[in-house]
Amino acid sequence: MVVMAPARCCVPGERLCSLEDCVPGYGTYCKHGYIFSSLSGYVVKKSNNGLMPVISVVRDTDSHLLPNVGSIVTCKVMSINPRFAKVQIMYIGVTALKNTFRGTIRKEDIRATEKDRVEVYKSFRPGDVVVAKVISLGDAQSNYLLTTAENELGVVVAHSEAGATMVPISWCEMQCPKTHMKEPRKVARVQPEFLQTK
Repeated sequence: MVVMAPARCCVPGERLCSLEDCVPGYGTYCKHGYIFSSLSGYVVKKSNNGLMPVISVVRDTDSHLLPNVGSIVTCKVMSINPRFAKVQIMYIGVTALKNTFRGTIRKEDIRATEKDRVEVYKSFRPGDVVVAKVISLGDAQSNYLLTTAENELGVVVAHSEAGATMVPISWCEMQCPKTHMKEPRKVARVQPEFLQTK
């Protein structure tokens, strides 16, 4: 992925470019065929392997980025118990964070269907990399509440006991390419823009 340097400063409501030239990213919105800034900050274009570039607006440093409700985040599972998985948020969208945030994926937020039959240990394991969505800014412990109850959300990278990166074979299973052992997971249907986080 090629990242271009911040080009210029902008203010909320400033017209950045046509929808024909770029895909809207963080800190932007679309109106009448154009992309506008919704923040004060720097305009950043990221061209992604020949696809249409993504235009975003960032603050003076990425360290000021905070997950918002609705943000897609990439996180690492730190621990699990029968009620929830504790995670560390490492990316907001495709932007790596300098400081990670704590998050929780509750049992009832793992899948959209059959919520009463979900088992946390059959969905995630410590060390898994998960794409999730922020649903709440959390509780007094400053944990963000996350969900994986969409097809695009769930485990994107997992390692088997043999240390190999497992391959998804269905929406609920991954397989070790070395031992061919299968393990249950809540597997994400990965969108192309998240592939570089592996």
